[in-house]
Amino acid sequence: MDTQDGPTLRYGLLGPVEVVRGATVLDLGPRQRRVLLTRLLIQDGHPVSLGEICRDLWEGDQPTAAASSVRAHVSRLRSALDPGHRGRSGVLVSSRAGYALRIPREARDTAVFEEAVLAARTALHEGRLDLARQRIDRALGLWRGPALGEAADHAFALRERTRLDAARQDARELQVTVLIKQADPDRAVPAAMRLTTDAPLRETSWALLMRALYTAGRPVESLRQYERFRSLLARELGLDPSPGLRDLHTAVLRHDTDVLGPVLGAPGPHRLTGTPLPRATSAGLPLVGRDEENGQLGRLLRETAAGATRWAVVSGEAGTGKTRLLDELAARAAESGIAVVRVHGDRPGAGGPDAAPSCPVLRLLDALERREPDPGAPGAPGEKGETGGKGEKGAADPDPVEALVRELRRTPVLCLLDDLDGAAPESCARLRRLAALLRNTPAAVVCALRDTGAPEISGLLADLARRGTVWLHLEPLTPGDVARLLTERGEDPAGAEALHRRAAGNPFVLAELLALAPELRTGPGARVPAAVGTIVHDRLAGLSTEARSLLAHTAADGGRLDLGLLAEIPGLAADRLPVLVDNAVTAGLLLWQPDQGDPLAGHYRLPELVHDVLLGTLTASGRQLLHATLARALTGRDGTDQARLAGHLRAAGPLAPVPAPLSGPPRDPDRDRP
Repeated sequence: MDTQDGPTLRYGLLGPVEVVRGATVLDLGPRQRRVLLTRLLIQDGHPVSLGEICRDLWEGDQPTAAASSVRAHVSRLRSALDPGHRGRSGVLVSSRAGYALRIPREARDTAVFEEAVLAARTALHEGRLDLARQRIDRALGLWRGPALGEAADHAFALRERTRLDAARQDARELQVTVLIKQADPDRAVPAAMRLTTDAPLRETSWALLMRALYTAGRPVESLRQYERFRSLLARELGLDPSPGLRDLHTAVLRHDTDVLGPVLGAPGPHRLTGTPLPRATSAGLPLVGRDEENGQLGRLLRETAAGATRWAVVSGEAGTGKTRLLDELAARAAESGIAVVRVHGDRPGAGGPDAAPSCPVLRLLDALERREPDPGAPGAPGEKGETGGKGEKGAADPDPVEALVRELRRTPVLCLLDDLDGAAPESCARLRRLAALLRNTPAAVVCALRDTGAPEISGLLADLARRGTVWLHLEPLTPGDVARLLTERGEDPAGAEALHRRAAGNPFVLAELLALAPELRTGPGARVPAAVGTIVHDRLAGLSTEARSLLAHTAADGGRLDLGLLAEIPGLAADRLPVLVDNAVTAGLLLWQPDQGDPLAGHYRLPELVHDVLLGTLTASGRQLLHATLARALTGRDGTDQARLAGHLRAAGPLAPVPAPLSGPPRDPDRDRP
């Protein structure tokens, strides 16, 4: 749109910052000036003070002439944006509150993008698919690169960049939805694949990919993508897909066109044959620190190939690599010609008694129990006809779990039972019957779970203990393992000790840290990987308010748990502290650190990343309040370390209490290091 003063300016933030007048892209000058313009644009017309601009542009490394430099950049921007102004500019204005950009909302590409997405969503809701596609294509066409361009890494840009990135992903998902409804799988499938690549833990994107593949006449690939996401979610976050995605998976298995719509890329629905589930993609890191476990599982495979029945139990905390170890075992089995079937056990809260019979483990056991025993092998499943079960002879069985039964007598089989924690009593009872059924058959069953002490599975594990089961408990990696990993990646192993300490030896956390740039893994500039932060937040949400308060005070006190001090904190009852500590340990948010030379003595401490997440969730005033509370508690203690108290008083700022003079032994400066 043009005005009397010339063409209207258009401001772009969906890529490198730019200003366009008519068909001309304006020269905005050097990088610092472009970052300043970005800072003002994301403020949406609200003023930004000179001091805040200086802090945001130089991020703690301000030159002495920072204010003068900002004023000079403002003057140059005014000349570029409002060349005809006389006196005070009406575009880049200044006031006592600071500088602000006064521009129409529709002049910013971010606003145009949001309006176009809203229009596309409305058109889709109304069933006007052509209009919806036109609007969403226009919206996504506004993007020229990563949002906010070269300003994206500045702290001030984090919130807006995150918001815009999420809005773009939403828009791309809307575009795929429209393409599926328009019966355009040739465009929908690759677009959905890009979604899952860019946001691998976003369930909506995987659901769209499954729908797009099914619509394209590729149901087997749709099922394969579900299994990929399920394995990824279990490995990365320790979670199961939502009920909605599981229902979609069921719809694909049943060819439910009421849910999925018609198949467009094939003549019609076809029945799936019973094949084992595909192996999940292994993590990209070399597998280190698991040589002994790999060796024992390798022997188990060789004995199975020779006709023996073998069981193994792999246990370990979340992220220690149980699923990865099973991935490697499945790959070795497949290479040796051993059939592989992978099923999931129940999870706590996964469903009540009505849901239990649909559990894959129960389907496996039901399949075995429907077979008549082989007269030559009492207690072992036999074959009934060619298919080995009730029903029409020779009929193909669509359940992938049935592949195990068909292969039991003809070829060695490896069955991987993942995530058995909190299994329902019915599941455990049938698994115990499975142990009795699988005799004298070339079958290996490997169970993975977190806690071998869970009461729900104690009977099952007791049965397995009497059957020569291989027991493998995965411990955290050692500093030497981390050094070996860095060496195999072609990196300097000198930083292995710090990296091991920050990851607490957890392979999953270590992999997330290694995905960051080296300078962001440890040291002053270290960041918390997004996936790790999500897990910590989720575990914190599962604790009581008291337990979260205990952890927050511990984080503010340096990361080492001081039960005596915490007993003085208002709201933390001394008799409740042991329970709160146990709950935090169970959630993986506290670690026991033995003292050197005396393994029976030690203390609890926060893992480094948990410490950082806890502090990162606090506002400035919230952090000051914690330090003030700790300072008050320390003031009333005998022998308080004055350096420790002084540190809390300084950090409490205006909320600091006035302490009485204290004396006490000097405090170890390493005491407060997380």
